Amino acid sequence: MVIRENISLRNNNTFGIDIAARYFSAFSHIEDLEKLPVDDRSVLVLGGGSNLLFTHDYPGLVLKNEVLGVDLVHEDDDYVYVRAGGGENWHSFVMHCVSNDYAGVENLSLIPGNVGAAPIQNIGAYGVELESVFWNLEAFHLRERKMYTFTRSDCEFGYRDSVFKNRFRNEFVITHVCFRLRKKPVFHTSYGAIGDQLSKAGVKDISIRAISEAVIAIRRSKLPDPAEIGNAGSFFKNPTVPKTVFESLEVKHPGIVGYANIDGSVKLAAGWLIEHCGPDETTSWKGYREGDAGCHARQALVLVNYGNATGKQIYELSDRIIKSVKGKFNVQLEREVNII
Repeated sequence: MVIRENISLRNNNTFGIDIAARYFSAFSHIEDLEKLPVDDRSVLVLGGGSNLLFTHDYPGLVLKNEVLGVDLVHEDDDYVYVRAGGGENWHSFVMHCVSNDYAGVENLSLIPGNVGAAPIQNIGAYGVELESVFWNLEAFHLRERKMYTFTRSDCEFGYRDSVFKNRFRNEFVITHVCFRLRKKPVFHTSYGAIGDQLSKAGVKDISIRAISEAVIAIRRSKLPDPAEIGNAGSFFKNPTVPKTVFESLEVKHPGIVGYANIDGSVKLAAGWLIEHCGPDETTSWKGYREGDAGCHARQALVLVNYGNATGKQIYELSDRIIKSVKGKFNVQLEREVNII
């Protein structure tokens, strides 16, 4: 394993923030990790760089996950078990599953990033979260220099959360993830605009491919392509409030968007809250721009780098948005993106 020094990470984070790693290396096998020098350098594992905001140069070692491979490892009457390398592109993995009629991840089409980062964030979209298709993962402990297997309960999944964002933060490298996918699909079309998009496309016989294509069309119509405008997708989590709080907000703010949770609470649409706030009483955050840092014109949930914004400028904009939403709705937004 070759460790390089003072390497720009501009092309390794979807925000396109021009910062540098003091040390940088890539790995494609477990043996590469076993050869890492044992020292006190902090380590950051990098996948697709799609859920990060760098606010300064990274003083430690950045490890880029390039473990590849997708294999069918087991099947029974109802499920297939598919193991994928942590360095595989997530959307490419989803397309592989759709092509092979492996059902369960079609609603997660076009989410940026790599397979290894997916369980860390417990990624989700359009009524489906990774937790629902997860079987187990293999991870290398950087200090102990040994492999561990994590089951679903071990991962302590939550809303855009897992044990790897908390108790085991920066301790493990996820090398492989195994998914349990259905042979007979269970369709999820009620969330968001999937049903409308299927009707618009003239789909009469629903399939996992039709749902995947609908999700891709919706995402492309609402979200900017990181290859064209730097962004990390949804910057904020959708906040959850008690039903009584939502009912009170409905009275004060007709049209507020919320979705009922199983436990009776209500998940608010953070994008709606942000769109209905602004830097002043006459301006919305949606479409707002200050220098090269801004809030996207089609989706207020997405903060963008129009070219040469710094991570600090984008972070400060996010802080102003959080305070604005808190001031108007008394609702606390949380960042979904990891701040480095």
